[in-house]
Amino acid sequence: MKRGLITWDKSEIPPVVFERRIERVRRLLADRQLSAVVVYSDLWRSNQARFLSNYMPYFNRALLIVPDAQAATLLCGLSPRVYTWIRSVTTIEDVRPAGNFAKPLFELAAERNWKRIGILDDPQLPHDIYKAIHSGPLEVLNVEGRALYVPAEDQTELTMRRKTAAMARSILADELPKGVGGVDHHFVGILERRFRKAGAEDLITLVTNGDSVPAPPAGKTLAENCSVSLAVEYRGHWIRLSRPQASAQVLSDCKTAFEKSLDQPQPGSCIENLGGLSPYEAGPGSIFGLHVELKVDGKRLFYGDTCWRSDAGPQIL
Repeated sequence: MKRGLITWDKSEIPPVVFERRIERVRRLLADRQLSAVVVYSDLWRSNQARFLSNYMPYFNRALLIVPDAQAATLLCGLSPRVYTWIRSVTTIEDVRPAGNFAKPLFELAAERNWKRIGILDDPQLPHDIYKAIHSGPLEVLNVEGRALYVPAEDQTELTMRRKTAAMARSILADELPKGVGGVDHHFVGILERRFRKAGAEDLITLVTNGDSVPAPPAGKTLAENCSVSLAVEYRGHWIRLSRPQASAQVLSDCKTAFEKSLDQPQPGSCIENLGGLSPYEAGPGSIFGLHVELKVDGKRLFYGDTCWRSDAGPQIL
């Protein structure tokens, strides 16, 4: 189902956006005297390749190769029957099958007489791919992720994340009050329908009645002071959102606690990096989720949102 929802709306992200991003890659290649940079992608680490090409995997692994002059190549673990689809939703035309990834990479390098390449965040490659590539004939240099991908420095990235966050806030604000008294499975199904119809490729919904952290639905009746936590992907751009169903005063208290933690992390708050490799590092230029927990009448309430770290400091997206 996710593959059917992945698309490229060129009115949202025009081709020129990817052209500018690739220009930055090629300036780096020239500065560091590299023939190409390799970007690893899988379901859990898709931001960087998506940022450069709009390629979003729905499963399996891939290597996006951006040369200093030629068009990008995708070495893909998916079946060749989906290559036409990949070309239709990305900037990539050259899609090649890959098993162990190192062999087709070496073949491409030999075709083009490459001797020295970079790998984005090379030490974080899966061990089998890392070992295979580093056992080959190429000189491989690490290219730190921030050299090519700093989410909050790209206006299109910020715009798309804001659009995703606004969608999530609107749908949850509409449906959460109506969910109280209903079965959690039914409530999650309603959210699924609303988000999928709005174009979300992926949605993870966790719920709690205040006796635990948010968890998958378990057939329970949602009560007042329940909380819902969402992870939403729209056009490959992920956001996080948590809200309790509570009185206006309690919601105000939650928001105050959230804003206080945004200025200075407090006990009980949790930060998730939504743009890099580590989920618990949110440095300059990052987009991150921040969540706080409050206790009200013996219930655990959860409130969170997606934020970004600008030059002026952290702020809600």
